[in-house]
Amino acid sequence: MNNTKRVFITGFALFSLFFGAGNLILPPFLGFKAGSDWLWVGLGFMLSAVMLPLLGILAHARLQGTMLDFGKKVSPGFALIYCLVVYAISLALPAPRTASVTHEMAIAPFLGGNPWGTSSIYFALVLVFVLNRSRILDIIGKLLTPLIGLILLTIIGVGILSFEGTAVPTFPSPTVNGLLEGYQTFDAIGAVVIGGVIIISLDLKGSTSFEEKRQLITKAGLIAALGLLVIYIGLVYLGAHFTSASEKITRAQLLSSISAKTLGNIGNTFLSVLVALACFTTAVGIITGASDFMKGLFKESRTAYTATAITGCLLGVVMGQFDVHYIIDVAVPALMFIYPITIVLILLNLLSDTWGSKQVFRAVVVTVILFSIPDFLSAVGMAAEMQPIKDIIPLGNHAMGWVLPSAIVFVLSRLHHRYL
Repeated sequence: MNNTKRVFITGFALFSLFFGAGNLILPPFLGFKAGSDWLWVGLGFMLSAVMLPLLGILAHARLQGTMLDFGKKVSPGFALIYCLVVYAISLALPAPRTASVTHEMAIAPFLGGNPWGTSSIYFALVLVFVLNRSRILDIIGKLLTPLIGLILLTIIGVGILSFEGTAVPTFPSPTVNGLLEGYQTFDAIGAVVIGGVIIISLDLKGSTSFEEKRQLITKAGLIAALGLLVIYIGLVYLGAHFTSASEKITRAQLLSSISAKTLGNIGNTFLSVLVALACFTTAVGIITGASDFMKGLFKESRTAYTATAITGCLLGVVMGQFDVHYIIDVAVPALMFIYPITIVLILLNLLSDTWGSKQVFRAVVVTVILFSIPDFLSAVGMAAEMQPIKDIIPLGNHAMGWVLPSAIVFVLSRLHHRYL
């Protein structure tokens, strides 16, 4: 296989592994709520749902190790705990959410049935793909991604030509709302999980040098990010210009309405195929990443890989029978805590060893953890108690109180490392 073809297949596979349930249902609803402010809300969404995942892939291209390498400069113990928490969250929330969305949008409208049946069959198929580890990139990159892209671009293209007017904006801070909604895609976390899947897949295919893999992963990441950017902007735009929906419409209902209006009676059929494919590839990526990690942790044990894959799929069956909006709500506290840590680890791992010393890593990560606690506690029901603290912290009322303190600590720790 020539290098250009390999880059595009890897880039397409990356796009599909990223593009799952949240990526599909969140942007239109975000645009619908933003109305005429859709461009500003889209900007915030792009920062957290496109730029951060791209930076995560670029960090993987630089490190070319496992997810443990993202946190090892803090300490080996921290790195292990961070990885276990990320994989636990990924297996318990975004992976099952893909089955929940598939049932609500692709199965129930046509066949009825209950979520238990859907999630059982769904994760049985996921398990088949995960156990056929060596063929994942080719199957997803060559076969599934082109079909996902074609359906999406058809819906967006028809919608842009036919939708008119915008809804009344309801977001007080559209860019911040877009940024925080981008957390729900899990794509920054997905980047550190899926990046490891890509590296192991390339190693299985016999990639040669470190530099060749770095260039391939970088180019593939740019292709995936460009695809996400085009699709997200299109979906946000469609949501903002879809004025015939009720204000109480759900995320899934809005996407179904947009599909029906753009593609007519066959729209829901196309949408069902799209939802099933987009969700399925993401679930495969998450469970493969967790299984790869446990395999490496137990000295390349195939048993550990298989056991993790089976456990992840069983957890998906159990959690996948819950309503998608319930899963989104449950995810908020976890995201308020783990996402800021993931963001700073991605950014710090892009720096050279001179700028990203162990001292800098430790100081910044500890700061982020401390200043994320008020947002986490607010999300679990202690909003009133945390409000006085959040009022004091810059950006605290926008759930980003960790940003300025971590930036200040980064500068101070860098100066301390250089001059003292």
